[in-house]
Amino acid sequence: MSGILNSSIGRKFAMALSALFLMFFILQHFAINILSVFSPDLFNEVSHFMGTNPLVQFALQPVLIFGVVFHFVMGFILEIKNTKARQISYAKNNGAANSTWMSRNMIWSGGFILVFLIIHFIDFWIPELNVKYVQGDMSGQLPNGDFRYYEELVHKFVPIWRVALYCLGFVFLSLHLLHGFDSAFQSVGANNKYTRGIKGLGKAYAILIPLGFIFIAVFHHFNH
Repeated sequence: MSGILNSSIGRKFAMALSALFLMFFILQHFAINILSVFSPDLFNEVSHFMGTNPLVQFALQPVLIFGVVFHFVMGFILEIKNTKARQISYAKNNGAANSTWMSRNMIWSGGFILVFLIIHFIDFWIPELNVKYVQGDMSGQLPNGDFRYYEELVHKFVPIWRVALYCLGFVFLSLHLLHGFDSAFQSVGANNKYTRGIKGLGKAYAILIPLGFIFIAVFHHFNH
């Protein structure tokens, strides 16, 4: 593993795999959250299953955390090495003419997304851990017997500042994905007759999924 990460191609390949893994997680996360708009009861049931299933909590969740940390650490490493390389190439070429604005600023969009994720973890994940493992309440129920997940989600989106922060975070995620999706598939060798379709799929994903998350936040803000 260390030998692969010591090479430029190996680092890009590992970065691409972690990106594809995280994009799959985002899609799964969206699929669960959108249920809160159409079926609060189903959202509660699925959330309770995901929040109490041992496989999800003690196997998949640590893998997800590792994937997030790995992706951002590798991203910063690649950015540092690319910056050093650009310092030489820029003396000969116009860097802006050979790359998009987003590809040159992935570190900034990624940095904002990292801050957003930290806030998101503090806002959702840490309170969830507190309820389940500190307070010892694994029932997921309110005093009236209903599951608490839908009510907690709606409550989070009452303050306008939180909705604005989430909307801004997903705008940056969309910009990040517009370049990252295409780059990830190229890094794993998916540059063939399907490239045009992959790029179209990537653009649709990068726009529709963040837009869906924004819709969820705005919907609950105005319908709480």
